[in-house]
Parts: sequence; C-alpha cells; structure tokens
Amino acid sequence: MEDDALAEDLRQAIGELVRAVRAADTMPSGEAAILGHLDRGGPQTTADLAHRRGVTHQSAAKSVKELLGAGLVRTEPHPTDGRKLLLDITDTGRARLRQERAQRATWLDAAISDALSPYEQRRLRDCVPLLTRLTTRITGR
Repeated sequence: MEDDALAEDLRQAIGELVRAVRAADTMPSGEAAILGHLDRGGPQTTADLAHRRGVTHQSAAKSVKELLGAGLVRTEPHPTDGRKLLLDITDTGRARLRQERAQRATWLDAAISDALSPYEQRRLRDCVPLLTRLTTRITGR
C-alpha cells in the first residue's frame, strides 16, 4: 500500500536525520534527553524519567549520576513521598542544554544551506507544520 510506503520512508528518513544531527552533540544522548525532559516538564523522579525515555531505571540512574556529578541537575525532596527525591535542572544544566540545542541547530542550518536550494528550503519549511501535527497526533501533546 502506498500510504504504508510513505510512513516507512518518513520513519526511516527522520530516524537517519535525527542520528546525523546527534553527531554534533558533545554530551551523551541519554544525558541530553534527561536535561530536556527536566527543562520541559519540571522536577521528576528517576523512575519518571526512565519511563518517559523508555529505558531501564538503571540506565536513567547512570545518566542522572553523571548529571549530578557535573552540577547539571540537583535533587530535592519529593513533596508527598519522603522516600523519593525529585531531580531538577540547574541553571548550569539549562545553559548546557541551550548550548547543545544551539550547536545542533547551527549544524543543521549549515547542512540545509549547503544541500538545499532556496526553493527546496521553502518547501522544507512548509513541511514543519505538517510534521508538528503528526507528532501531536502520535503523542497527544
């Protein structure tokens, strides 16, 4: 079916693009993902972060340990469960996340400018709202 082919082609192209853009990262993707979740969603437990990322608690805890050691996140008491700690992004962590995002954007912008004609760049820009709508449909956000 043609729609299935479109879906698979899109999945593959976006996956390859994401992996290529991650090549510009200076920190491990797990750590950057956790900082992103904390920046967007506020304080969360390690278990919450593991669930959101679809990884094991142990994997998330390893990344959290590195982030704590670097001063990019901090812990605070959970407001309703004294056995748990919440993780929150620090100002240093937020600055580092902004740096990572800016580096990705700069790298991607250079690739777009080098690889695509002005006409193709306009067509690509027209696709962004469509991709955003697809993401909203899939995630419900």
